[in-house]
Amino acid sequence: MEIREGLTFDDVLLEPGPSDVVPTQVDTKTKFTRELTLNIPLVSSAMDTVTEARLAVAMAQAGGMGIVHRNLTVEEQADEIRSVKRFESGMVINPIVIHPDTKLAEVREIIARKHISGFPVVERETNKLVGILTNRDIRFEGDGSKIAADVMTTENLITVREGIDQDKARGLMAKHRIERIIVVDEAYHAVGLITVKDMEKSQAYPLAAKDGAGRLLVGGASTVGDAGFERSMALVEAGADVVVIDTAHGHSILVSQAVSRLRKETNKVQIIAGNVATYDATRALIDAGADAVKVGIGPGSICTTRMVAGVGVPQLTAIIDSTRAAAGTGVPIIADGGIKLSGDLAKAIAAGASSAMLGSMFAGTEEAPGEVILYQGRSYKSYRGMGSVGAMASGSADRYFQKEVRDTMKLVPEGIEGQVPFKGPISPVIHQLVGGLRASMGYIGAHTIEEFQARARFVKITGAGLRESHVHDVMITREAPNYRQ
Repeated sequence: MEIREGLTFDDVLLEPGPSDVVPTQVDTKTKFTRELTLNIPLVSSAMDTVTEARLAVAMAQAGGMGIVHRNLTVEEQADEIRSVKRFESGMVINPIVIHPDTKLAEVREIIARKHISGFPVVERETNKLVGILTNRDIRFEGDGSKIAADVMTTENLITVREGIDQDKARGLMAKHRIERIIVVDEAYHAVGLITVKDMEKSQAYPLAAKDGAGRLLVGGASTVGDAGFERSMALVEAGADVVVIDTAHGHSILVSQAVSRLRKETNKVQIIAGNVATYDATRALIDAGADAVKVGIGPGSICTTRMVAGVGVPQLTAIIDSTRAAAGTGVPIIADGGIKLSGDLAKAIAAGASSAMLGSMFAGTEEAPGEVILYQGRSYKSYRGMGSVGAMASGSADRYFQKEVRDTMKLVPEGIEGQVPFKGPISPVIHQLVGGLRASMGYIGAHTIEEFQARARFVKITGAGLRESHVHDVMITREAPNYRQ
C-alpha cells in the first residue's frame, strides 16, 4: 500500500515574489459558483451557532455571503432567507401589502415580525393601490381595533413606474420630503417599493454582494432525500441564491442524486454540494451538476471526524486535489474549515480555492445566534459542530447519515460543543481576514485572485519553521486583533 503525504496550512508558507502591488489596491473579487461572484472570498458556515439572517446580512453587506443553517423547520429557514432578501433592495419586489380593513393591531404585529415600517394599501378585490400606511401614521394610535383606512395617507400619493433611475427616485424623495415611493404597473397595482433606507444602505456598503434586483445574496443549507428536496424547493421559492446540499460525506450516491434532482427541477438557483476531500469525489459532484464544490472533511476546530472515524485529508492537500479535478470545468472550489488566521485564508485561496467558508472565526461575533455567556470574568458565545450530539438531536443527524437514530444515546457524534471568546461586531473580523489576504497578494505581486493563484509558490516547513513563524521569545503585552497562538 502506498501512503502519500498530506499537508495542511501549518505545513507550508507562501514564497514572496517581485511586486509592484499595494495591498489596498488589490481586487478580491472571486467566483463563488458558476454564475455568482462575491467581492470578498468569505462565506459563513451553515451552522446553528453561526449563520441566521442577521449574520447573513452582515456577510453580504461586506461583500461575502452567509449560508443559513438547516436546524430549523422548513418554514423557519425560508423566513430567514426572506428576511435577508427583504433587508436591502434597489426596489422591494412584490412588497408586503395590507388592505383598508386591516386592523392596526395586525399591522403592528407585521411590523414587529418582518421589521418593516411602511405598507402600500390596496383594495382587497382589485389589488389597486389606494393609499400608504407607515409607522409614523400609527405611532400615537392606541386603539388596535382601528383599521388602516382610518389613518392611512390617500391624497397626493407619489408613485412611479418600473425601471425608474435611482437618482430620479432620490430626487422625488427629496422634492416631496418622503422616505418611500411606491412602484406601480399600468393597472395601478403596487409591484414595488423604493425606500430611502435602502439607498442609504447601498451607499454605506459599496462592496455588498447583491443579485440583479439589488437584493443581498444569501444561501441556505439542505440535505438529501425527499425531505431534503422539499426543503431545497422551499428555499428556492423563498428567494435563496444558493442551495447547499450539505453532508459530511459528499462522495455519496445520495448527494449526487440530490444535486441531479434539484438541477432538473429548477435553474433558478445555484447548487453547491459537499463535503469532499478527493479528486474523484469532486469530479462526481461536478458530473452530477454542482455549481460549486465544498471541500473539507474533518479540518474544523469542533469536528472530530478524523479522530472518531479515522477519515479525512489534510485541508491544503484536499484543496489542491479538488482544484485539479475542477480545472477547466468552471466550477469553483470552496475551502470549508481549518482556517484559524488570515494567513490560512491566503494559503487556501493560493492553493486554488475561490472562496473559504468559516465557522469558528464568526461564531463569537455579535451577529451570530445565541446569547453572550459570562465565564470566569470573560465573555463567550456557544459554538458547536453540526456533528455534535446537541446539533444532531436538533435536526442535523441526517448530515451524518444517522437520521433514523431516535435515541440520542445511540448517536455517534463527529463534533463537540464548546464556546469561543466574544468578538463583538463581525465587521472588524472580516476586515482583518481580508486585510491579511490583501497583504499576502501584495507580497506575491498579484493584483487579482486569479493572478494570486497563478503566481503562488509554496515552501514546505518543519516544526521548527512553524515555531519560528509564530511570535517567540517575548511576552505579549497587548494582543493584536488578527493573531493568536
